[in-house]
Amino acid sequence: MWFPQTVEYALRALAVLARDEGAALSATELAERTSVPAPYLSKVMRRLVLAGIVTARRGHGGGFTLARRPEEVPIERVLVALDLATNDGHCAFGWSRCDEARPCPLHPLWGDLRARLAEWSQDHTLADALAGRSRPAPARPEQGPRRAARPEARPPAPKRGRRTEGA
Repeated sequence: MWFPQTVEYALRALAVLARDEGAALSATELAERTSVPAPYLSKVMRRLVLAGIVTARRGHGGGFTLARRPEEVPIERVLVALDLATNDGHCAFGWSRCDEARPCPLHPLWGDLRARLAEWSQDHTLADALAGRSRPAPARPEQGPRRAARPEARPPAPKRGRRTEGA
């Protein structure tokens, strides 16, 4: 699963702020260091300020800083601040009602993905991202037989053409 661009931009900015913990970075400097367009980044940063993830100070020596230490900022908090709730019940087929009683064809897989994303985003912080570490995924319970893997691709059969005498 790939995050929406807004979430990616927020995570880039937060990673830079976390790496330079305590240093206030201007919107312009942050935009340059993250390769994010400044007007777009300003809107993203405003949402992070409103969520209490980032603080902003105006004036000389001002800029953006993390409101908490990187290990105290779970990724989930960033996702929620940017309206990417992992438990919103959104249906992959776009149905208005999709649940255990009336599941869409993708409901079991989509629900599993949402649950794993929720767990991962709760268990990982900005500090984990900076350290380049990921915690091992929990052991998966057996879910019954899976479909057999596709057979390996075979090389194409030689083309058959007409053979002419003397060729």
